[in-house]
Amino acid sequence: MALSLDREAFSRRLRRLYASWQKGEDEFGGLDAIVVAVGVDEEIVYAKSTALQTWLFGYELTDTVMLFCEERALFLASRKKVEFLKQVAQGKGGEGAANGLPAVTLLVREKNESNKANFEKLLEALRGSRGGRRRGVFAKDKFPGEFMKSWNDALSKEGFEKVRGAGPARPVALAMAAKEEQELALMRKAAAITSELFTKFFKERVMEIVDADEKVRHSKLAEAVEKAIEEKKFLAGADPSAVEMCYPPIIQSGGNYNLKFSVVSDKSHMHFGAITPMGILPQVPLSPTFFPVFARTDPSQDMQEHYSFLLTLQDVLLRELRHGARLCDVYARACATCTPPVMDVVRKQRPELLGKVTKNLGFAMGIEFREGSLVINSKNQQRLRKGMVFSVNVGLSELPNREAKRPEERSYALFLGDTVMVDEVGGNEDEDEEEPDKDAAEDLLGRSSRAALLTERTRNELTAEEKRRAHQKELATQLNEDARRRLTEQRGEQQTQKARKSNVSYKSAALLPKEPHVREMKIYIDKKYESVIMPVFGIATPFHIATIKNISMSVEGDYTYLRINFFCPGSALGRNEGNIFPNPEATFVKEITYRASNLKPPGEQTVPASNLQNAFRIIKEVQKRYKTREAEEKEEGIVKQDSLVINLNRSNPKLKDLYIRPNIAQKRMQGALEAHVNGFRFTSVRGDKVDILYNNIKHAVFQPCDGEMIIVLHFHLKNAIMFGKKRHTDVQFYTEVGEITTDLGKHQHMHDRDDLYAEQMEREMRHKLKTAFKNFIEKVEALTKEELEFEVPFRELGFNGAPYRSTCLLQPTSSALVNCTEWPPFVVTLDEVELIHFERVQFHLKNFDLVIVYKDYARKVTMINAIPVASLDPIKEWLNSCDLKYTDGVQSLNWTKIMKTIVDDPEGFFEQGGWSFLEPEGEGSEAEPGESESELEDETFNPSEEDEEEEEDSDEDYSSEAEESEYSKDSLGSEEESGKDWDELEEEARKADLESQNKSSPNSPQKIPQKSPKFTRKSPKSPQKPPKFTKISLFTKIAVFLPKRP
Repeated sequence: MALSLDREAFSRRLRRLYASWQKGEDEFGGLDAIVVAVGVDEEIVYAKSTALQTWLFGYELTDTVMLFCEERALFLASRKKVEFLKQVAQGKGGEGAANGLPAVTLLVREKNESNKANFEKLLEALRGSRGGRRRGVFAKDKFPGEFMKSWNDALSKEGFEKVRGAGPARPVALAMAAKEEQELALMRKAAAITSELFTKFFKERVMEIVDADEKVRHSKLAEAVEKAIEEKKFLAGADPSAVEMCYPPIIQSGGNYNLKFSVVSDKSHMHFGAITPMGILPQVPLSPTFFPVFARTDPSQDMQEHYSFLLTLQDVLLRELRHGARLCDVYARACATCTPPVMDVVRKQRPELLGKVTKNLGFAMGIEFREGSLVINSKNQQRLRKGMVFSVNVGLSELPNREAKRPEERSYALFLGDTVMVDEVGGNEDEDEEEPDKDAAEDLLGRSSRAALLTERTRNELTAEEKRRAHQKELATQLNEDARRRLTEQRGEQQTQKARKSNVSYKSAALLPKEPHVREMKIYIDKKYESVIMPVFGIATPFHIATIKNISMSVEGDYTYLRINFFCPGSALGRNEGNIFPNPEATFVKEITYRASNLKPPGEQTVPASNLQNAFRIIKEVQKRYKTREAEEKEEGIVKQDSLVINLNRSNPKLKDLYIRPNIAQKRMQGALEAHVNGFRFTSVRGDKVDILYNNIKHAVFQPCDGEMIIVLHFHLKNAIMFGKKRHTDVQFYTEVGEITTDLGKHQHMHDRDDLYAEQMEREMRHKLKTAFKNFIEKVEALTKEELEFEVPFRELGFNGAPYRSTCLLQPTSSALVNCTEWPPFVVTLDEVELIHFERVQFHLKNFDLVIVYKDYARKVTMINAIPVASLDPIKEWLNSCDLKYTDGVQSLNWTKIMKTIVDDPEGFFEQGGWSFLEPEGEGSEAEPGESESELEDETFNPSEEDEEEEEDSDEDYSSEAEESEYSKDSLGSEEESGKDWDELEEEARKADLESQNKSSPNSPQKIPQKSPKFTRKSPKSPQKPPKFTKISLFTKIAVFLPKRP
């Protein structure tokens, strides 16, 4: 089907353009020719060149040059475009000149990019138009391509005077601004589509979200609105192929508002308590329109007054939009002539509103969504014309909500908008009457606005800090009450879980085997009962294999030695720190050593040492079998998952070429992640399969590749799963988006084409991967009916820290604190956190540490080290918004002993104030007025004698190092004062070494090291002593020598 061109509309509009040029003022009237060149660039959405083509022809013509001379217009385009433009071609000039139209000349573009002959014809016409020197171009329109480059080169060689600045852009915009009846009909149609889309889709969808209390992101709702225009039922009978959005819908809520049309809907969830301005902007050809919406339940009195003020302001603005009025006068009159008592109230009682009114009150619309030369502000001198269409929008931003209870409700915004046409109503007022209006506008938006903003900003900051402190006090009281109740209920259950399984070899002496080795006082291993029977002081004594820590055998001379080490309180248990002995006050055997001869006695078939050798071998075997069975029992303790229900449909959401962490095998392998009915399945290229069910996922985190070298899907599981012969609670799937390593030996150049191409390819790959992952997530959420929701970390709230060995970026999500890019990953669920404590918070330190205490006090605390001090206030603000209690201190605490003391005696801990001992004030009201801060600190951190005995050995090295460092300082001072020679210094060093050795000997008194707090306060009652778990009554080392037979 051939494209048709409206010849009458083309003639009418071209005549209007030439009439505006001929009577033009300033620089536009002095132009000799107008040059419009349009290339190919998909990234350019709005341009004056393409808008002019659409206005004249109804279509965009790429790779086309239009030259408007005084008596003729020349169009250089491809052959197909020239065939289309023949519909408007004129005769030899008589008829066109009589009607005020120039003669139209069509030039066919050659296949090669030079087009010298055509360019010469265009340049010759340009030289013959008026003076032939001054050419007008649209300075902001710059199109790429070889054709555009060759045309610009040909123009620059001729040396024409190029008029930039305003040039022809503003006069052309004025010529196109007054709409014809056909254009107005299209804009009314666009308004009808907008109203239909809002009423039938958007409003109903928002009501569903509010009623069901769904968590829907702004971006998701905006995408749903964009997809809705593809359905004919929402388009008021229009063809879906003829309707498109001029830009994505803008949806904002939750206290974060930006009243500009350039913003994009973010990924935050919709908040229903605060005002929610939402904009929907569809576009029918030639006509965008705008309808804002306000959603609010139970508005306060301030909100109602602000809304009434906006309605009054909009009414005044609509009355002033009339033919012949200047835009600056409309702005000043709308802002300065509001009828009392609205502005009187604003000026006297609410001066902070003066700086919160939007800077622009609207703009002209047409083929371009926003015409920059026709904006309603205080500086625009353009006059309105009948038929112009304006998007009128007035708003108030950053309004404080005094009744807010949540951070999302602390500020709100109001925004009113409408689409209007300028009509010929009323007339111009005298300039003498407009002067007071200008003065009023300057008074409204002038000097006082800045002072009001600064005053309001300081006041808000102060009240926010006070609110944060008050909120933390409320959390502290609630924290102690909840923790006391929870610990009292769970104390008995936790003690039963902590008790280590007692391994008894034989329940009675009758079960002791009657083997010859037992009677002969040799070592015998009973495999049935997994026990080792050893002679101890002439008595056959059984030991269960679980009590043996390790064994070793050595040969020295004529004897063989077998050394057996046992588990006992105080021994290094490694990772198995949870093994607590049922009776730690008992007497334990730490080690037994046996010796036997390697010489064969006369008359014997074997040497005595063979018994030790066989015992060493068999004990190793039994020990290995016992440990294997224990590991299998632990694996059986894993919660068994349901079977994965496979969906045979090929349209399942699927991501290919992903790596899995941790690796299934030693070498990482790629695979595909596919979503099924009730879970995911990862299949590697080797055929290995890993299944993750939806109901076992605790946190699903999507880490985009913004600022990272990988893009990650991370799953933190409720119950561990088995693959690769290990248990895993964190599984992630990722792919690399760039080169993680860089070749430094390669020659680098900023303009190297290969490097530029590689960077461009990397940007495209990032965008492609991000889109693929987002589509996968959306399909999975739709498949699970949003029961599984992926969380995206808030990078702007992230902070650097070292939860493990290396520093990484920790980022909060809506329910956790995560780091998914480094391995091992770091995931902390906020609902499981009891409180946060900041350690080493001092002015002279650049870093501090963060300690996470969990509600399950039996769980080891998590420490994040080396956090920059600059992140302290943002972290506190984030924790306060999450209703998490935090404290800070200048010292590092022994959290192992603190948590142990709390679990042993929770009632005593909370009777003494609970977690209030971490507060900086330290409940100072209980102390006597005469005590100083240092005395209070000494009382708080007063170690007991029992703790001194426990830590005496472990802290011995630290005390000696401290003494040596103190001595080194004294020696430096003496050296400077007396000027001793090297011999004297060496003698002093030798004496110092002897003194330090004497001090470190067991008989000499040692320096008492600093201990952990006992949580003691001044009280009439004496605090209850914590139970002793680590005190060992006796270690016995027994050496048994097997006798030789005579």
